[in-house]
Amino acid sequence: HTRDCYVSAPGKAILHGEHAVVHGKVALAVSLNLRTYLRLQSTSNGKVCLNLPNIDTFLSWEITALQPLLDCCREHVDLKQELDDDLLKRLRAYTGIADASTDTRSMAVLAFLYMYLSVFGEAESLASITVSVWSELPTGAGLGSSAAYNVCLAAALLSARGIIPSPLTPQQDSARWSKEEMELINRWAFMGEKIIHGNPSGVDNAVGTWGCFLRYHDGKITPLDRVPVLRILLTNTKVPRSTKVLVSGVKDKLNKFPAVMKPVLESVDAVSCTCEQTLTEMSARGPSAEHYNILEELIDINQHHLNVMGVGHSSLDILCKITLAQGLHSKLTGAGGGGCGITLLRPETDALVIQSTIEELQACGFDCWETSIGGPGGGPRILRHRSGPRHQIPSTCC
Repeated sequence: HTRDCYVSAPGKAILHGEHAVVHGKVALAVSLNLRTYLRLQSTSNGKVCLNLPNIDTFLSWEITALQPLLDCCREHVDLKQELDDDLLKRLRAYTGIADASTDTRSMAVLAFLYMYLSVFGEAESLASITVSVWSELPTGAGLGSSAAYNVCLAAALLSARGIIPSPLTPQQDSARWSKEEMELINRWAFMGEKIIHGNPSGVDNAVGTWGCFLRYHDGKITPLDRVPVLRILLTNTKVPRSTKVLVSGVKDKLNKFPAVMKPVLESVDAVSCTCEQTLTEMSARGPSAEHYNILEELIDINQHHLNVMGVGHSSLDILCKITLAQGLHSKLTGAGGGGCGITLLRPETDALVIQSTIEELQACGFDCWETSIGGPGGGPRILRHRSGPRHQIPSTCC
């Protein structure tokens, strides 16, 4: 019997190390307390339904039509590290999604069907379910929205199939899985990320799974223990950009001016390591004003590094100028060239200062949220359904 469940997973931001990480330097990634939510319901209508109200997508497939696709994936249920290209090809043909399609809707559908068929491939029969996913995260803003989606899918499907248990007790509103179960969720979520992004680093799904703060260096991901929660403003300039173009621009600069750019990358590495050290101290001794001064200086230094690399943008300069006038410090997060920025809030920052900063940024046409990074329980959580804006299914769900 398939179990109903509710799951949630966080977005992600990069605190330090964007672009330098591509060249073997340390990056710090953090969970963002803007989350994606999923409800999986067991049904008896012989259909698999997927509702994605944020992107106005409501689809259903007959189980009898999906069953023939299973023949090619029965031996892949043990989750080989490589994607099953044959199954993906069949799914593209079945859904009519062309090889060249990379739009959000197509990729979300492919990732869902691939995971659904792989997880239930060994079962006696495919499960009749309805999956609804909605999010507080904007798509395409470099905030890990696809990874949060994939983490939720992996956790819910594995739980529904009984591969991982539901860790909730009657007294709890939310609970997390064991380390081994989280590793399994992470591996499946990485599969979904491969479908959507081709060759992802694994950072986004790792943050979505483990939450809190992660150190990423040369492909090795290390969760940081006992790190304080930091309050931030997150600003989306809504300026579109291509990560690929920005990454290759940094590479060109490095090739053209190696003697100039290599020390810049070394300096970024030192910023990440100094920040990590400061956060560790904050946990051990309790946060002080001096710790916040260091974090603010590192933010300013790293933002200058990113401008030197050529990934800044006039919209991000405006963000830094507005926040600095209020005594706050900001930097871009992610690929740059527009996109998003983060602003550190100190514990004593006045609520009126925060409010007027948000209003001023919104007046520039930016979206702005007050949120936090690195919180405990930042990874996927199984939820007991309760009312409230975060857990209500948008009314457009069928």
